[in-house]
Amino acid sequence: MSTAGFNSQNGTGTGQTYANGPSQNPVALQQLPGVNYGMTHQSPYNPMQAKVPVPPGPGLYPSGPYQPIPPVSSYHPGPPPTSYPSAPGQPLLSRPPIGGLPSHTPPQSASPSPGPRLPPAQATPPPPAVSSSSYYPNPQQPMAPAWQYNTAPPPVGAAASMGTPPHGPVANHMNPAASLSGPPPLSSAAYSTTPAVISQTQPPGPGMPPTSLHGYSQPGTAPPPINPLAPHSYQPSRPAYGPPPTGPPPTGPPPTMKPTPPPTGPTMANATPPPPKADGAVAGNGPQASNSYNHVDNKMVGLTQPGPPGRHLGHYPSLPPGYQNTSAPHATSPMHPAMQAATQPYTQAPQPYQQLPGGPGPAQLSPSLAALSLKSSTPEALRVVNLLQERNLLPPSPVPAPTPCLPQDLQKVNCNPEVFRSTLTSIPQTQSLLNKAKMPLGLLLHPFKDLSQLPVVTSSTIVRCRSCRTYINPFVSFLDQRRWKCNLCYRVNDVPEEFMYNPVSKSYGEPHKRPEVQNATIEFIAPSEYMLRPPQPAVYLFVLDVSHNAVETGYLNVFCQSLLDNINALPGDSRTKVGFITFDSTIHFYNLQEGLSQPQMLIVSDIEDIFLPTPDSLLVNLNECKELVQDLLKSLPNLFEKTMETQSALGSALQAAFKLLSPTGGRMSVFQTQLPNLGAGALQSREDPNQRASAKDIQHLSPATDFYKKLALDCSGQQVAVDLFMLSAQYCDLASLGCISRYSAGSVYYYPSYHHQHNPGQVERFQKDLKRYLTRKIGFEAVMRIRCTKGLSIHTFHGNFFVRSTDLLSLPNVNPDAGFAVQMSIEENLDDMQVVSFQAALLYTSSKGERRIRVHTLCLPVVNSLSDVFAGADAQAITGLLACMAVDRSVTASLSDARDAMTNAAIDSLLSYRQSVLTIQQPGLLAPACLRLFPLYILALLKQKAFRTGTSTRLDDRVFAMCQLKYQPLAYSTLMIHPALYRVDDLTDEGALNISERTIPQPRMLQLSVEKLSRDGAFLMDAGTVIYLWIGRNCHPNFLTQVLGVPSYAAVPENLYLLPELDTAESQRTRAFISWLRDQRPFYPSLHVIRDESQLKPTFMQNMIEDRTESALSYYEFLLHLQQQISK
Repeated sequence: MSTAGFNSQNGTGTGQTYANGPSQNPVALQQLPGVNYGMTHQSPYNPMQAKVPVPPGPGLYPSGPYQPIPPVSSYHPGPPPTSYPSAPGQPLLSRPPIGGLPSHTPPQSASPSPGPRLPPAQATPPPPAVSSSSYYPNPQQPMAPAWQYNTAPPPVGAAASMGTPPHGPVANHMNPAASLSGPPPLSSAAYSTTPAVISQTQPPGPGMPPTSLHGYSQPGTAPPPINPLAPHSYQPSRPAYGPPPTGPPPTGPPPTMKPTPPPTGPTMANATPPPPKADGAVAGNGPQASNSYNHVDNKMVGLTQPGPPGRHLGHYPSLPPGYQNTSAPHATSPMHPAMQAATQPYTQAPQPYQQLPGGPGPAQLSPSLAALSLKSSTPEALRVVNLLQERNLLPPSPVPAPTPCLPQDLQKVNCNPEVFRSTLTSIPQTQSLLNKAKMPLGLLLHPFKDLSQLPVVTSSTIVRCRSCRTYINPFVSFLDQRRWKCNLCYRVNDVPEEFMYNPVSKSYGEPHKRPEVQNATIEFIAPSEYMLRPPQPAVYLFVLDVSHNAVETGYLNVFCQSLLDNINALPGDSRTKVGFITFDSTIHFYNLQEGLSQPQMLIVSDIEDIFLPTPDSLLVNLNECKELVQDLLKSLPNLFEKTMETQSALGSALQAAFKLLSPTGGRMSVFQTQLPNLGAGALQSREDPNQRASAKDIQHLSPATDFYKKLALDCSGQQVAVDLFMLSAQYCDLASLGCISRYSAGSVYYYPSYHHQHNPGQVERFQKDLKRYLTRKIGFEAVMRIRCTKGLSIHTFHGNFFVRSTDLLSLPNVNPDAGFAVQMSIEENLDDMQVVSFQAALLYTSSKGERRIRVHTLCLPVVNSLSDVFAGADAQAITGLLACMAVDRSVTASLSDARDAMTNAAIDSLLSYRQSVLTIQQPGLLAPACLRLFPLYILALLKQKAFRTGTSTRLDDRVFAMCQLKYQPLAYSTLMIHPALYRVDDLTDEGALNISERTIPQPRMLQLSVEKLSRDGAFLMDAGTVIYLWIGRNCHPNFLTQVLGVPSYAAVPENLYLLPELDTAESQRTRAFISWLRDQRPFYPSLHVIRDESQLKPTFMQNMIEDRTESALSYYEFLLHLQQQISK
């Protein structure tokens, strides 16, 4: 596999490895037309190549607000046309067993093509693309696909398709090669493919309730059938899976899916009796139990995957019958469905570690999968939806992640989708099949997420594959008691003697029942061989801007008070250290050495050659010097009260902080309120407000200097992460300053127009964010490696980190709110495999000084027909990955290229579905039910702050929106792309949740269109980082008095950001609903009450994604545009 892509992700933009130091000149990457650079499989589909979009109406088609809609699950509970015999009302994927031919194979399209038509190699480059600012391309010109989804990047060549060469270092985890290159293939129409075959009849087998122990399966999902077991396999008496759930099929609109939360108690099947409980079930071994895990920091490491079935010598003994039929309770999720697991336990209460018959390894897959055959019925995920006719596609509550089509015994131990999620829950067998589907293959991870259930294992032996170093996991197969087969590389390994003893059951000789083989997410306390040096202490250094501008904002008072309030809650132990640096045009250090009567301020004015005045007393032990630290925090705000110093030497302050932290590593928290204008790293304003709305392409999205990136890489090498808090009303060049956090695995917080008097809503948000930031768990000196089954490869990473090698990310700090994404390709055909696995392993030092390894393993089925690939598409995850790719494309090429590529992603996937999956061609814009919201998500991205045009968007606001898309976990970024809208003036207790004796109303989600608003109502919009409460001019007086505490509409205050705590049922319901929404994310969304005359009303209206604006199409017009492109 080419390594050009990996190395270029660190921002050099070249195929050479990036040494931690100066960046080389970025070179545009473009594969030469018609050349295959040594890849053995087909050249991949690349949706990020310039393809010219054409709008149906006048005007540019702008990109839009970044508010994700809850993704549509691929499987929905609607009753299928025909149900399979043993599970009425439960549609399953119809596909032939891998081993045999379908008994009836009707043609898939009216005129099947003889074979896949691939774009011919071109001797000369294609004609230049039409200007991407217009959606009207030259009608005769073939459209090139827009994005290179699924292969390793090609080598460097001349850039033909980049609008502008990147300025300075290319963005992190950006893979220009993967995104921008590849021969521009012919139009999407030229990709007509061999029709896939859907089997109409299949051998009947015992039915299986499509539910999973974790409650992630939805009614209507089931694993695909797979080859029956080899006759000699040992299969101890295994009862049938039990009757499927009975009862009426779900009612309501078919697209709606009620989220099924992870069970929190004993699991129960829908209509089957609960299985017997095991005695003494415990959640793991060592310090585990119901581990709310906030007191210890954690990290995750390593990926594992199931091996090909059919190569196994026999089966290891199965569980007693009682454990084989556990299914999830069908309860209403007590969470906002868009981010259910944000606060939910990822597994149910401590449960027995069972390994189902033979352990759910590949060897054991066949019988389970063979039992899931079905007669001719279309799965709900493939139900044909005409988007132009079905207006109300948005479900009343957000839809959970689709459930992979796996046997029940595998699915119930699979990884929680909130932690590990794939864009395709069915992996195509070949790269050419993936290319035909025109959808990106990638993983979205939230590896250090706060989990309420986390088994922790203390063991001197951590069992790993001797060949590929995969950690043992639920998807390996035991050949017998003494040998296990790796599910990533298929090597047979010996079971160590110590692993034969099960500490949970206190029994010997059952390695398949160990916690490591029963949990897809597990944490190990690592022995000394996992340490390069003794574990570092928790070290926190605060770097504070104290210039006149900073003092004016009033942030210093809030910061000092917040740290005083939370100083005893900082994660750490008796070795925890803290230090402080302040700066304006000079750098101020604080000697806090034990024995001093008060803190001592030391000023260094030589910012060109910075040095540490007393290196030993600037970082002090918090427990020993707590009183001095508290004295300093109380006096700091007054110390600079009268300052007239306006300059900011941020670069020199960062250099000083780096010198201070280098010996130990740790966390640097930087607070900045203006553009740095003095010394190293000084910047000049690059924003022209007059160009904001009119510019055809947005300039200055890339850094102005590589100073901050180089410093971040130096920090990363010394295990220092930098978190940046930006509090400013002026342009601060976040595109440049953000590099300090991006490459050191830090975070960026941005508070535009922050002022302690004029903007109290921002002050409240800053206080809440700061409290979470100071007290959340943290992992130090971490690395994360992602492994996958042989045949798959990773080629691009997204998030905040430094890529140390092709699959290893360096994370000096890891926090529970950071998300990551990776793009993947299929290098070798997965012909003999029925499942593949992915394992993410995070090795880190906890704040208590323990070296720990957190391991997540995800298992997914392999399919060989295009219809099955589509049936497993996860529209929300695809949108999240496309957003990351589009950010990279905006920085390295141009915003218009990225916008075009996103539109083309929707066109290409729907065109492929129409040409290759639909058996009967019909008029209209047709999509499978699982992708029915995909065009809406793409439109939402185009109108999101990061990508929109035609609207005045401040450059820093745009860059910050791009940062969030890259490093927010999918559950949080979803609402930023497509907000949720609710009517709240008529809340009732009907269908409400009861949590901790609070009643939480559950209003219906509404479409983002002004037609859903009414002047006599009140509407709440949850946009992720902000919540708007819009009050209609004729709102019922009852709501005004009982909730807002005002007598009339005219009396609603202009800047209301807190709801009064009134003792009325209406007030309690409204406040309960808002606080429930807030509790589901780690950051604090501020509330803004909006009237018709409010300054924020335009912002609220910009989130009405389905409506037309001056420069953006309405949802219906966008669908017409897609149809026009598809029918060309």
